[in-house]
Amino acid sequence: MILLTSILLITIYCITISGLCYGFNKIKTYQKSDLKPQTKFSIVVPFRDEAQNLPLLLDSFSQLNYPSHLFEVLLVDDASKEAFRPECYRFGIQIIQNHRQTNSPKKDAIQTAITTLNTQWMVTTDADCVAPKNWLLTLDNYIQTHKVAMLAAAVNYDGTNSFLHQFQQLDLSSLQGATIGSFGLGQGFMCNGANFAYTKAFFEELNGFHGNATISSGDDVFLLQKAMAHAPEKVHYLKSKNCIITTKPLNNWKSLFYQRVRWASKTSAYQSLFGKLLAVVVFGGNVSWILLVVHVVIEANQRLTAVIFILLKMSVDILLLLQTNAFLNTKKRSYLLAANLFYPFFSTSVAIYSLFGKYEWKGRYFTRCYFFL
Repeated sequence: MILLTSILLITIYCITISGLCYGFNKIKTYQKSDLKPQTKFSIVVPFRDEAQNLPLLLDSFSQLNYPSHLFEVLLVDDASKEAFRPECYRFGIQIIQNHRQTNSPKKDAIQTAITTLNTQWMVTTDADCVAPKNWLLTLDNYIQTHKVAMLAAAVNYDGTNSFLHQFQQLDLSSLQGATIGSFGLGQGFMCNGANFAYTKAFFEELNGFHGNATISSGDDVFLLQKAMAHAPEKVHYLKSKNCIITTKPLNNWKSLFYQRVRWASKTSAYQSLFGKLLAVVVFGGNVSWILLVVHVVIEANQRLTAVIFILLKMSVDILLLLQTNAFLNTKKRSYLLAANLFYPFFSTSVAIYSLFGKYEWKGRYFTRCYFFL
């Protein structure tokens, strides 16, 4: 019975991931069309104790192929232990203090920034990121040629060839692949706040973060899901290699585990039915894969059938990873097989722990989706 159930769930999983691969290819890669820049942007960066990372981010802004008078930078300080003082740049920078009102520091930071915007469009990113030179130019060109009020775009890691860093790269690639694939199927439910843009008017039209302020994270996905439910035609995925934000992988397994728990803990609060069903299918597929591996080790009965479905799941996973890595320009694949073997155990542990355990982030502790000091 367990074997048959596992095979059924693996089959559903493989069909689902194949559907995401199809959706991924439906989103065409966008190239900037060299239109004259005209969109004014406010780049919003919530931060807490990021004195080492912020100069790198600001330096990347100084190299943007975009007129400096068409963008400003709002750094929202969320109770850093030491004040950050930026150097002089050719673009405007404001540092404002986060006005805490809810259980979510990042949502509060964005809400705080919204009240001081001098532009129609805001773009959010993280302090440990680096922007490519044509980032804003590509956003601008797309905005000029499409009727859009919200844009999601890609994030990639810049790490070493260690197993820890490459595992994170492959994990992020799978998330990016699922994100793009879901948009291609018309069911976008996930994005990354490190590369997310929307208009102030659309944010206000959605009533901002109302309805999920008690949830400690999800400033990006919950807003996206509200937007998809309200006006999906205004929400696009910008699949462009000129628009990929680069960030840093974590340097220890504990931090990685807690980060993924933080990401997983908000799944139960998804507004998107597609997102919830996909989470269940992925969890079921990973658990079933583990059960099939155990079956192969301890049972001789129908061992060949179990091996076939083990390899089938791995094949569709690798297919999604390879096409996503090709888009992200990720060439390091040293641990593709090892990471693929380890991932179901890691993902299942994260999913189970996120239901009951607490985790640390930026010196604060969270339990499930709720914030406490």
